[in-house]
Amino acid sequence: MSEVDPALRREIFGWYSPRMGMEMPIARYGDWGRPLLLFPTAAGDFLEAERMWLIKAIEPLVFAGRITVFAIDSINRHAWMADEVPLPEKARRQALYSGYIEEEVVPHIRRVVQNESARVGATGASFGAFHAANAVFRRPDLFDTLIAMSGFFDLGPSYLFGFGNDDVFFNNPTSYLPGLNGHMLHMLHHSALYIGCGQGAYERPEYSRQLSDILGSKAIPHQLDLWGHDTPHDWPTWRRMLPYAIAERVGW
Repeated sequence: MSEVDPALRREIFGWYSPRMGMEMPIARYGDWGRPLLLFPTAAGDFLEAERMWLIKAIEPLVFAGRITVFAIDSINRHAWMADEVPLPEKARRQALYSGYIEEEVVPHIRRVVQNESARVGATGASFGAFHAANAVFRRPDLFDTLIAMSGFFDLGPSYLFGFGNDDVFFNNPTSYLPGLNGHMLHMLHHSALYIGCGQGAYERPEYSRQLSDILGSKAIPHQLDLWGHDTPHDWPTWRRMLPYAIAERVGW
């Protein structure tokens, strides 16, 4: 049973990605509005946000035509959270996933919204915030809005164990952001960046502060929003945070 209003447009699509070597599904919610790409948490799938009532939380914005949501699978269960996969292969798969986002998902979204030059928003919570941030910071020519909820932005402490190569460097925001310049830096100066995090159970607001400090060092406008100590690292937080960020903080 779907946890969305039956009147809400909900479409399941997907394709075999030669880059990823597997079927990659995508769910669309809504008829029109600004396109928002939604990444799942941890090893979640493309329907996780629906099952956890996050889509329900933003339904009023979808019905109002302010946003159209596109939810996709994560690479994590095949990479960073797959203990049997060697680190160089995890990093290679992450790089392929970024290519999938940039070369397959964004063109698909642009076709759906009938705007070949549309810049897309990206959001996610926890590990999803990492992927959303990486998408936006790698290609601000494709993405113009970030809503990162309760995220971390450095793979190093928990996943790299001292390993590094180009696949890691160019998919780890705390690695490449400090050296960003030129056109991509200019595009980030014209983006809406919201970094939200609670300060309750299992939250790590220091990760959001770390990202804010890096953005501040590059004079990149952004909003760091630390919620209260009664706000845990959990779905009720994100069900409150996402509609608030969309409606009140990023200008959508």
